[in-house]
Amino acid sequence: MHIVYQIVYTWIQSGKELIMDKVWDVIIVGSGNAALCAGIAAKERGAEVIIIEKAGPEMAGGNTKYTAGAMRFSYDSSNDLLPLLKSPDDPRIPDTNFGSYTKNKFSEDLLGFNDGMPLTDEQKILISESYETMLWLASHGITYEPIWARQSFEKNGKIVFWGGLTLAAENEGVGLFDMELTAFKNLGGTIRYNCEFKSLLQNDNIICGVNLSSGEQIKAKSVILACGGFESNNDLREELIGPEWRSAKVRGTPNNTGDGLVAAWEMGAQHYGRFDGCHATPMDYYMKNYGNLEIPHGERKNYRKISYFLGVMLNQNGVRFVDEGIDFRNYTYAQFGRAVLQQPGQRAWQIFDSKVFDLMYDEYRFYDASFVEANSLTELFQKCEGINAKNAEETLRDFNNGTNGSNKFDPTIKDGKSSISGTISKSNWAQSIDTPPFRAYPVTGGITFTYGGVKVSQEAAVLNDTSSKIEGLFACGEMVGGVFLNGYPGGSGLTSGAVFGRIAGQSAAFYSK
Repeated sequence: MHIVYQIVYTWIQSGKELIMDKVWDVIIVGSGNAALCAGIAAKERGAEVIIIEKAGPEMAGGNTKYTAGAMRFSYDSSNDLLPLLKSPDDPRIPDTNFGSYTKNKFSEDLLGFNDGMPLTDEQKILISESYETMLWLASHGITYEPIWARQSFEKNGKIVFWGGLTLAAENEGVGLFDMELTAFKNLGGTIRYNCEFKSLLQNDNIICGVNLSSGEQIKAKSVILACGGFESNNDLREELIGPEWRSAKVRGTPNNTGDGLVAAWEMGAQHYGRFDGCHATPMDYYMKNYGNLEIPHGERKNYRKISYFLGVMLNQNGVRFVDEGIDFRNYTYAQFGRAVLQQPGQRAWQIFDSKVFDLMYDEYRFYDASFVEANSLTELFQKCEGINAKNAEETLRDFNNGTNGSNKFDPTIKDGKSSISGTISKSNWAQSIDTPPFRAYPVTGGITFTYGGVKVSQEAAVLNDTSSKIEGLFACGEMVGGVFLNGYPGGSGLTSGAVFGRIAGQSAAFYSK
């Protein structure tokens, strides 16, 4: 019997050595949207691909599972959307005006966040490849649904979409992950969980695999880093973005700790992009420090608080600090999350009256939503912990007195209904806050993903400080710097991950062959 055990043990060890000695065509670090798109694209090109993921199956997927699954892309008409839809025969579609979202409009929207800078090369790629990438995903079984509840209003008997953001993956971010993972596996891709990346292997200045935290090495002809930014690393947030960001809530995974960026920089990769910028949004002040995958996927977004354009935001000093109506919330929430973190105590209060309760997003009615309610503004501000109640009342009095009564309130357009308090205007959707009951929602800033990363070529190869390629190394997703500068139009993040993931997968497979 001992001899049998010895034979079995020898066979197991031999098999393990064969696996250890295998040289893959492509190793992909990470398993989110960008990584899976890279995997699908590489498998299409005939590459042998393994995805390694730090987390177990339940926590895999990076930030993708935490998103609402919305994807921004250019399209010229409603007909361009039909090939992407799960249910193109939905009876609502004939009565829906999806409008258009041209490449020029996408360019204008990105330029609006560039602080006067021209479009970057990365932004040009995002724009030009966005629709083609959506069609490509649809060809692999990834389907989408119109964002009826959050991106449209009924007007004159038609369902009118606004802001250029029309579709989200079926079942939101979880659905996007599931569909992409299924497509990758159907093509013969391999994924290994609980497999923590530590550093890159290099031989003669060529990347040839990865070192794992376990001490194991996996060899490959190319490596794609797709393991996110540094938003879950307190020290890197403080060092690279600013001290106020150490206390930020993290909307997504706790696993995006900058491991891929640090490993790439150790190999001489170029630091590139806006490291003082990031995607953030106002969040419930009392949410957990990280996103919560334990609640149903449709409810994960409910800690966001992005109906501020229907009311006003006050800081703890009782004054407004942003123009809540400067643009549609798709174009402002990423910046306003940062603005909240820059306020005293990293806290603000969103104030509404009953006129808009039915227009506020479901997140404000979430069972766990934090708010106080009162029948007078005086009583309301007495309930707002730590706020300067006197200043707050004066701010609302000034705001209400300045409300422009000549324009009709219309949330489907920039209606020009304005007001002012102190020196801060509200350019649109400014109604007097005068109809009880009143509600105040405490919010803080929640970070979603970071903007700074590495510089890549048009083929998604990682570049060093002299803009030469680091042989065998590619990157996509949050790893890529230069895509977003001082903000972004909502839904662009997932699209960017898909666009650069596809390019990285194609390029790595070609390089490996």
